[in-house]
Amino acid sequence: MAEPRVPASSVLASSRRTVLACAGAACAAVLAGCSRYNSNNGGVAGGQPQQATSSPAAPAGSAGSSSGAAAGPAALASTSDIPVGGGKILTDKKIVITQPQSGAFHAFSAVCTHAGCTVGSVTGGTINCPCHGSRFNITNGSVVNGPAASPLPAVNIKVQGSSIVQA
Repeated sequence: MAEPRVPASSVLASSRRTVLACAGAACAAVLAGCSRYNSNNGGVAGGQPQQATSSPAAPAGSAGSSSGAAAGPAALASTSDIPVGGGKILTDKKIVITQPQSGAFHAFSAVCTHAGCTVGSVTGGTINCPCHGSRFNITNGSVVNGPAASPLPAVNIKVQGSSIVQA
């Protein structure tokens, strides 16, 4: 007895549908796994807030200290690292710290507002971008020389003893 013949076109159509359906299910599973850790939920699976039980950034011995104060943020630089009338570029943090006058420290984004290059030097009272020649004031980040049209955004810092930390 011969088996009934199914037209080749309907076999191909059902095979394509099957492949597409399976691929869609696989993509959905992968995307669901990826979406569990995004910036909108603080990196917590499923978006549920976690109870803070300890600070992973705190040094091991700080939890039992008698003062009860948590350890402060890590130092970006030492005050002695920042020359008066100049500054220091922290390329890994994308921050530039300046000291226009003795004891007055300021920090800005080290990313030029013109084309996104990292600034290259701090000399002559300006923060200088090597890409297109933009220069920014070391006191307030304002544009001294274009083509940049916007100032460097300020970064909040504070001095703790001889350390400069992000506030």
